[in-house]
Amino acid sequence: MMNETENLNRNIENELFSYGADIVGFGNITELPPDTRMGLPVGIIVAAAYPKNVIRGISSLPTGEYRQWYDTLNERLDSIVTRGAAMLLEMGYNATAQTREYVGSGETRDNMLLPHKTIATRAAAGWIGKSALLVTEKYGSAVRLSSILTDAPVVTSEPVNKSRCGDCMVCADACPAGAVSGRLWETGLYRDEFFDPVKCRKTARQRAKQGFNGDITICGKCIEICPYTRKYIFSD
Repeated sequence: MMNETENLNRNIENELFSYGADIVGFGNITELPPDTRMGLPVGIIVAAAYPKNVIRGISSLPTGEYRQWYDTLNERLDSIVTRGAAMLLEMGYNATAQTREYVGSGETRDNMLLPHKTIATRAAAGWIGKSALLVTEKYGSAVRLSSILTDAPVVTSEPVNKSRCGDCMVCADACPAGAVSGRLWETGLYRDEFFDPVKCRKTARQRAKQGFNGDITICGKCIEICPYTRKYIFSD
């Protein structure tokens, strides 16, 4: 029989899923600096998955359809976390939706105050892969992310503190920019110690231009090539 706290988790999950989320997780973020988390102790990760055919379509170059879904999922996630935060506020808890307006688009900012990926690992939604993307068991890296900060008294998951990529070097070998070093992530390892974002951005812009004449930093090769993503996009 569920207790009151477990019921709260279930109610929040059900609402966020009904808004269009594909993954929902709850993480204890009190180990992080208070100013990065608005003094709030819980992070709720929300992920939305790309359609399988869209990711299959970027095996050579990014496509206009991929770009459209990139925007579509970002808009969906903004809506989900905004509605989720409003629901929590109505329930009497503090809550902040980490929308793009709140944290920035990612096009010009190198680092968010509190990255969604950090919350995702605290909420056991996945781990950070060698390409610096979140890797999930169900969808690989074929997801977009957003999050909510709150003080709702939910049950939180045991955090993921180490990579589960092992000896796999598929994304490192396939990266057109040579941005992936192959070093395994673990909590506390700064992104630039295992991944070169400058190389990634430069090549991604070139590939977007080549693929669909796009003026945006978007590539997706490391998403498409990941074995966990491949398992998702080629499943029935």
